[in-house]
Formats: sequence, C-alpha cells, structure tokens
Amino acid sequence: MSLIEVKNLCKSFGSLEVLKDVNLSVEEGERIAIIGGSGCGKSVFLRSLELLETPDSGQVFIDGEEITAKHADINKIRRKMGMVYQKFYLFSHLNVLENLCLAPVKLLGMSRKEAEEHAHEWLARVGLASKVHAMPANLSGGQQQRIAICRSLMMKPKVLLFDEPTSALDPTMVGEVLAMIRMLAKRNLTMLIVTHEMNFAREVASRVLFFADKGIYEQGTPAEIFDAPKREQTIAFIRKLKYFVYEISRRDFDLLAMQGGIHTFTEKYGIDSKLAYRLELCSEELIYEILSGCYDNGTDDVNISLEILYSEADSTVELNLTSGGKKFNPFEVSDDDDVHLGISILKKVAEGGINYDFSENLNRIQIKL
Repeated sequence: MSLIEVKNLCKSFGSLEVLKDVNLSVEEGERIAIIGGSGCGKSVFLRSLELLETPDSGQVFIDGEEITAKHADINKIRRKMGMVYQKFYLFSHLNVLENLCLAPVKLLGMSRKEAEEHAHEWLARVGLASKVHAMPANLSGGQQQRIAICRSLMMKPKVLLFDEPTSALDPTMVGEVLAMIRMLAKRNLTMLIVTHEMNFAREVASRVLFFADKGIYEQGTPAEIFDAPKREQTIAFIRKLKYFVYEISRRDFDLLAMQGGIHTFTEKYGIDSKLAYRLELCSEELIYEILSGCYDNGTDDVNISLEILYSEADSTVELNLTSGGKKFNPFEVSDDDDVHLGISILKKVAEGGINYDFSENLNRIQIKL
C-alpha cells in the first residue's frame, strides 16, 4: 500500500484551472522533488494533500486513510504529515523548547518530560542545542527554519512536506537548511519537496516531478529529468530557464549589490543590453514602491524576494516580486505625479503585462518584459 495516493485531483480558483486530474503514488522512503515554473500549481498540489487547499474533486489517501472523504477525521490524518512552509511560523512569544513541545504534548498526549527529551535530541542533531531557551526573534532565518523542521519532526510524521523551504531565506542561510534536509534524506524519511534549487533536487531526490499544463507533465529519476528529459516543456525548462534571486530583509538594503548581481546575470546569459537596463530599472522602481506602500516608515525589517526568470528559448524575461507587509498593489495608485513616477516607468516597459495578487498575507507581482 502506498503511503500517499492521489487520484484525479482537480483544483480551480474561479475560472483559473490550476490542477486537472492529477494522479500520484508515493511509497514509503521516497524523496520526491517537485519542480516547475512559477504558478504551475506545485504549492497548490502540496497544500491540497493536507486540505489546506480544498480540492474541487478527486481523492487523497494518506497511509490508507482518505483525507478527502466526507466524514474524515482531517486533523487525525494531518498528524501523519509534517508541513514546512516558506515562512517559519514559530510562536514568537514562546522560546525554542516551548515551540517544540507544545504540539506533541497537546495533540499526541506525550508527557512533558518525553517531549523535552525528544526536543533536546533533535536540537543536538541539527546543531542548535545551545538555542534551546532562545526566543525566535533572536535567531537567524536559517536557524528559525531548522527549528520549524524540528517542530514538524516532533510529531513523528509519516511524511514531510516542504513548500519551498529556502525561498524566504537570505542566500547565506540557504545552505544550512538544505544540509538539514540532506541529513533527513539519509534517514530514509518520506519527503515531498517543492523547490527551485535544481542542484539540491538532483542530489537529494529519488524521483523528480516536473509540473506544467495543470499537473505532472513529466516525472523520473533525477538523471532522467535533468540529463535526458523527453517532453518539450521539460526540455525547455531544464535547459533554457535561468534564475536570479535576491532577498531583501532590511529597508536599507544594498541596492548596488542587487544591481550588480542583475548585471552579472544578464551578461552571463547574453541578455540584450536594452532589456538588461529595463530589468534593472524595473527592479529598482518596483522595490522602492513596495517599501513605501507595504511597510510603515519606521519599519526597518522587511521581507521582499525578487526573482528574475530568463528563457533562452524565446528570450523573454519575467520579474516576480513577493513581499510581506500590508496589502498594496502599486499599479492601483495614481501615476501622474512625481511621487509615483516609477509606476509610469514600469507600465511603459512591461510589454508582456503585469499581474498582482494578494494571498497568504503576501503581495505577489509578476511583470513580463
């Protein structure tokens, strides 16, 4: 019996069909990497397994129990899965030990003593034993994400679900989280990992799923997907799609470092100089609009992720920005004054269109140049 069985899963948001008749079987001990372009349904699929997104139709079985059944004990079945999000969601008013012990004591009926013993064991394994009494605010992003993974493991799940676990981290902290997941992979834990880290997926996964066209477009071993993809869109994605990611955690971020990174990226892949200039201009103007609209003037700590995707296949560039803070669509403000001159610039150079969305307390902007 498969640990996870998905049958004919469908999910739409209004008229937008995201998943259509998705089928998947996951065996115990498998490590599955889920890759694909932005908006292809990877995260929606993962969240549907726990019913964080409710499927329109189809069935999901977890360890033989149907979580999508009408009278299913959803919370009981969910305990078989540990979910690690892009954000850490640690309880800010509780220290590390209390964050780890709360759920197993409350939900599993574990004694406090036993919970603390397990917490100390996991913290030692991931090199954070000294942080047992630290508050989340005093931890780095990488440390917080490692604590969040430990918290999931405290529930002794049958399977771990990772939804882009490094996307909210400063690049310097990504390695420590990936190293922890590699350590878990060696313990033969069953894992499904949505990721943009292609080298990591190649190294850790036993199977890779490429999502496109509303579902699993192609799947296979890492060697099959990364070295010998068979289908057209997979080939285009693996061989032609290039990424640049820049994370901003402070209002006084290093603009020159970001622009330098974009310049190096565009030179590396031979992007036309005029398009490269528009890309740098759009990135700068958009970030400062977001800083102004999403965050109060006195707020120094921010959460902005800039992602640039370049397709060598058709020389198109897509700029994606994700930001926390207040809901703010910069393209709804008036652009006929000097204050929002950047909006006029963005609208003029965004030849492929602009999309804005606010979900899960995040502003998401897509600009096609």
